[in-house]
Amino acid sequence: MGMTLAELTQAIRRKVDSEMEVIVAESIAEHALGFFGFSNRIIDNALEPTDRNLFYQLQDYELLTTESEETTLWDGREWRIHYWKFKPDARDFARRAMSEAENKEDEDPYAGIYDDVPTSLWRERMTDEDEEDDWEEPLF
Repeated sequence: MGMTLAELTQAIRRKVDSEMEVIVAESIAEHALGFFGFSNRIIDNALEPTDRNLFYQLQDYELLTTESEETTLWDGREWRIHYWKFKPDARDFARRAMSEAENKEDEDPYAGIYDDVPTSLWRERMTDEDEEDDWEEPLF
């Protein structure tokens, strides 16, 4: 599938907590991607219990899914193999999360905070002392 570290990091932040520090989400993403390497799925047996818990959480966030296949062993027994893989729409979600994060970083949330305040109110509240500010005064 080829999901990048940056894409998965933003997807995790968006699914879990948009206020999550990037370094925390990145470490989670890096840990998860480390199992996949160049494959689009991994076998469940390769996971330790704590890693499997992480994968269950990513499944709860609708980023990972499971699949299984059955095979017949040489002695006639059926053997089921479980795999983890990224959901088909996980990459699209991750790319949307990245573009939204980039747009959000460019925006100043406080840019228009005083736009609705009429100019007359500013003049009304201004006193003579305010007109003579100490902008040019040395601080020391």
